[in-house]
Amino acid sequence: MDVRLADQIASTLEQLVFSGEFQDGERLDELKLAEQFHVSRTPIREALQVLVTSGMAEQIPRRGVFIRQPGPVELMEMFETMAELEAACGRLAATRMTDQDLASLGDANDRCQQAIQNADHDQYYSENETFHQIIYRGAANSYLEKQALQLQNRLKAYRRIQLRFRGRLKQSMDEHSQILQHLQDGEAERAADVLRSHVAVQGEKFHQLIASINR
Repeated sequence: MDVRLADQIASTLEQLVFSGEFQDGERLDELKLAEQFHVSRTPIREALQVLVTSGMAEQIPRRGVFIRQPGPVELMEMFETMAELEAACGRLAATRMTDQDLASLGDANDRCQQAIQNADHDQYYSENETFHQIIYRGAANSYLEKQALQLQNRLKAYRRIQLRFRGRLKQSMDEHSQILQHLQDGEAERAADVLRSHVAVQGEKFHQLIASINR
């Protein structure tokens, strides 16, 4: 089975959810989706599991897979928690990252910049994920890393869509540069503060996100 194809289908399904093609609580029919995407049911089944793993959908035994969208309050709470987890990772990583970790982080940051130059949002998001995961790992706390990875995955679709807001890519890149510099300089609290604000979706950004989901 082509895992890449399944990921592509899952990404398309996410966008269809955000565009209103599928509603919260709606069942995703494997056969109809296979016909829609002109593929066998196997990659559809795998794509649905991607959505289930990310929390975008819920699998109910003997009934199928259903769209599961968090409400505004739950979504805000998840982003608040993610921001604090990222801040904690950054605080620890500032004193625990190795030179090799920092070099890898710099490379990931360069690839993010290249994605912006290519105007490739999907490439940027992929490299952005790697950038953050290097920081999680650099915190040298396996339990914290696991929690951060789980919530990062749960918020994947929402973090991806907010990167499409006008000016957000450049702002995100500027924040990356600050984060990298603070980590290189071992400035724990500054790294934590920038990571917290980098991930938090508040005020106008949150209203934009909710509008994007509900339009």
